[in-house]
Amino acid sequence: MKFSVGKLRIKGSLPEELPELSLKTGFQVISLLPDESASHYKLILTDHKDPFDRMLIWQAIQRKLIFISKDDRLEQYKIAGLKTLW
Repeated sequence: MKFSVGKLRIKGSLPEELPELSLKTGFQVISLLPDESASHYKLILTDHKDPFDRMLIWQAIQRKLIFISKDDRLEQYKIAGLKTLW
């Protein structure tokens, strides 16, 4: 969606190529687990309302992963345990 509306620019690749490129660069592609989906309502409420972003944030917190983003609004989730990079 972000690619379609111009908020994500990828030089030399298309979004559908990202999973394979991610694996080649050493990232692990993970799926959303049912318990993560069912429990994401527990994420603290903030002015950041994008449900897709919130689900990814919840998944990162639950799995103790580092969330890579330049979104300044993610600072709000550090109190909930979110670790960020960028």
